[in-house]
Amino acid sequence: MNYLIGVDVGTTSTKAVLYNEHAQVIKQFSQGYELYRDSNGMAEQNPEAMVQAVEQVIHDAGQEIDFSSEKLLAVSFSSANQSLILLDDHFQPQSRVITWADTRARQAADELKRSPLGKEMYANTGTPIHPMSPLTKLLWLKKAAPEKVAQAAYFGDIKSYLFYRFFNSFKVDISIASCTGMMNINTGDWDPKALEITGVNKEQLPEIVNGTSQAVGLTTDAQAKMDIPVDTPFVYGAFDGALSNLGVGAIEQDTVAITIGTSAGVRVITDHPVIDPQERLFCYAVDNGLWVVGGPLNNGGDVYQWAVQHLVTPSAVKNENTDPFTLANRVIEGEPAGANGLIFLPFLGGERAPLWDANARGSFFGLNNLHTRADMLRAVMEGINMNIATVFEAVRDLVGSPKSVTATGGFARAEVWRQMLADVLNCPVNIPESFESGCLGAITMAMKSLGMVDSLAAVKNFIGEEKSYQPNFEAVEVYQKFLPLFQQVEGLLTPAYSTIAKLQQK
Repeated sequence: MNYLIGVDVGTTSTKAVLYNEHAQVIKQFSQGYELYRDSNGMAEQNPEAMVQAVEQVIHDAGQEIDFSSEKLLAVSFSSANQSLILLDDHFQPQSRVITWADTRARQAADELKRSPLGKEMYANTGTPIHPMSPLTKLLWLKKAAPEKVAQAAYFGDIKSYLFYRFFNSFKVDISIASCTGMMNINTGDWDPKALEITGVNKEQLPEIVNGTSQAVGLTTDAQAKMDIPVDTPFVYGAFDGALSNLGVGAIEQDTVAITIGTSAGVRVITDHPVIDPQERLFCYAVDNGLWVVGGPLNNGGDVYQWAVQHLVTPSAVKNENTDPFTLANRVIEGEPAGANGLIFLPFLGGERAPLWDANARGSFFGLNNLHTRADMLRAVMEGINMNIATVFEAVRDLVGSPKSVTATGGFARAEVWRQMLADVLNCPVNIPESFESGCLGAITMAMKSLGMVDSLAAVKNFIGEEKSYQPNFEAVEVYQKFLPLFQQVEGLLTPAYSTIAKLQQK
């Protein structure tokens, strides 16, 4: 038997999934690490801890293989995007990894967005102007820590740093490069204007390669820690969102992929770049001839977790002899669509798409003295789904109405979530068997790189069964009345977000 390993480098942990050559899951492995939030807006990782985590999960997966008679065909990577790490002339870290979740570049992003240059940068790169992007992070660091920027010899991300550590080669896949706000979406190379405003030279950035590109020849240190053959090909892969689409078979324009984990995302694959005139959505390259259009949302399962924590009492959980989330889902199922006229805006962690406003805050609207905790729980779940629906509508406006939605993430384990998403979107929702779509997408890219499949569309042979949820007509009628009101309230409150954010900081 031959094997492949899919590695997903995330914000708080790295996962590895060992597959056989038929893309069947053999075993999964995980290694966690800390996300540092030492100050307001900070979200950083320790690069050494991440290297060790990746080496550990690959080592653990490799221990399942009998290399005397079996072969590891490739290791392929999915990773979170929009990270930034400063390196010296020996590629030693001069900073921790500044992640997508770090919002300290808020002022730099606001200034760029308000300037005429902001619209030009979005059109050139497909990356919305927001503190998440390495472009705005560099602009912020130039003012906040100019000496650090001046001393840095190279600027990378976690994937280019990992590959340097493993192969002494400073390269990054086109997908990760496209998410930086510094790659021109039309040329596939670093954008001259982005280089000019950040003061970074092209030679200080990693070389951009295709996602199916391979690195071979592990360093002695990396090979010893992973304990796999030194000539094992490592495939660059892509960023996690794009590979989640690929991993659920949503690789054509008529299928939208939605992920609801801690955060959420709405994405569709196209065969050409699509730039949103209203700047609501991103457009990133995936690989040669493929782009992904969509929007990431800060507020997903973490908001629901907050609601369950504060609205479900320990005594009720004890009386029902269950866990808080199962009880909350049961309560929500018993509530009517529309939560008895209560709307929840779920912006507890600021928001990316569709607002691109790090100052956004959450709120209940329509609350009266008849509403109960049950209504509030239902409104929170509906608010998360209606927020997703606003991004779904933007995607539909730009690329056309999809035939279906394929959805994954932790939410997909609950029936009430699945049905509500179909009702709010008024579109069939399919839930695939496999939840580790990013790793499956990564090994599909490896298979294409190795010539095992002709096209990335081969992933559809590996997905397994799907369960389909059709919209409920009565619930759809309710949500079609509430969704415009949700968007109206969102628009009315937007001008006040910066003021309340400043007051909260004080």
